[in-house]
Amino acid sequence: MKKIGLFIFDHDLRVLDNPALKVLADSVDTLICLYVHVPQDAFSQQFSQTQPSAAKLGFLQQHLVELDENLRLLNQFLVIEHGSVPSVVSNYIKHYGITDIGRTIHAGFNEQHHWQYLQATFPAVKFCAHSGSSLFRLADLPFELADLPKSFTPCRKLFEQLTVPAPLEALTYLPPPLLSTEHKKHDLKPSAFNRYYNGGEITAHAYLHHYFSSKAPSIYKETRNALMGDDFSTKLSGFLAHGALSPRQIMAALKRYESTQGANESTYWIYFELLWREYFYWYARKHQQRLFSAGGVRQKSLATSFYPSRFKQWCEGSTPYPLVNALMRELNETGWMSNRGRQIVASCFVNELELDWRYGAAYFEQRLIDYDVGSNWGNWQYLAGVGPDPRGGRHFHIKKQAALYDPNNAFVTFWQGDKHCQAINHTDMVDWPIGAL
Repeated sequence: MKKIGLFIFDHDLRVLDNPALKVLADSVDTLICLYVHVPQDAFSQQFSQTQPSAAKLGFLQQHLVELDENLRLLNQFLVIEHGSVPSVVSNYIKHYGITDIGRTIHAGFNEQHHWQYLQATFPAVKFCAHSGSSLFRLADLPFELADLPKSFTPCRKLFEQLTVPAPLEALTYLPPPLLSTEHKKHDLKPSAFNRYYNGGEITAHAYLHHYFSSKAPSIYKETRNALMGDDFSTKLSGFLAHGALSPRQIMAALKRYESTQGANESTYWIYFELLWREYFYWYARKHQQRLFSAGGVRQKSLATSFYPSRFKQWCEGSTPYPLVNALMRELNETGWMSNRGRQIVASCFVNELELDWRYGAAYFEQRLIDYDVGSNWGNWQYLAGVGPDPRGGRHFHIKKQAALYDPNNAFVTFWQGDKHCQAINHTDMVDWPIGAL
């Protein structure tokens, strides 16, 4: 019997070091490579109050174009559909007689739920999912997933005892496509690309080489809290989020750098940040829907609410705080924000504006080019005090942060954060003035 494979690309938009793709390719006679543009679900529509930004969509398009280019080098091509994954995949199974389906394991609740639904609906189809978005496999962990430590530090110490596996050898073969190129249902126009950040597997490897050919890794710990400049951040998060690079590929590049340039506290800190990402990957896998609940994994009651006018000010960058405004304007324009910046604007959202953290997390989801479900929602929980922070939340003093990280007002001036300041409107959750009769 001829085996017909369907590989579902998601947050693994690469050909290299893609275990799930390799396993499926070795198992089938013909193959369809599929990506599904998924519409916003009801939860995202409720909390984000917006659609994905042009910068975010453009960055994704760049990844899809370069994935298609790399697939063509192996005599394959990418098919793009729009709709829900269960609906699209169900139609493919019925229409093309799919016998085998592969994908990379995703940490998100919806993605896991969709996979389980398809498995239950089509028991005759062989489903195969493999790790590819994390440093370690579930079987590698020195604890059961249910026993994931409640905070990062004890988990990090356990992670550091493990050896990160090397990336796979380069993929040299994919089965021929079942479909003709007439089924290539996408038109990716360069004009729609992100003007600030380039995406895609080809670009990612060129950038990885550039970064680790510089001195930046050796001073990363000293520069990582900057708000702007060249190479102050690794800028690898966008490639990781879309899967143009695997964390194992970055780890391998880091080890090569340390072997030639020497290891120090800064190079360790790059590994440290990869472990933070790893922790939130497993955090999302463990906690599932609780990642999105108001009380977080702690099920803690918070004295925050939703004030539409305040939320609008924060989103637009018109709060009373110039630094917050500048950071939000950068995010809205480019789809990116520094790690320090994210902490500052999230702290303002929860503490100064007293807003429900989920609205901020959902807005980030629609704006960030490096959105990752575990890192985004886990970090927001951490800062709001309903997640893995043993201290119960963080509050960053905005003026102090500005003095430390933008002492000359260069960042605020560049993004015109001081030109859009407005006082906080004192209204209740339905925008009715507080104290009005």
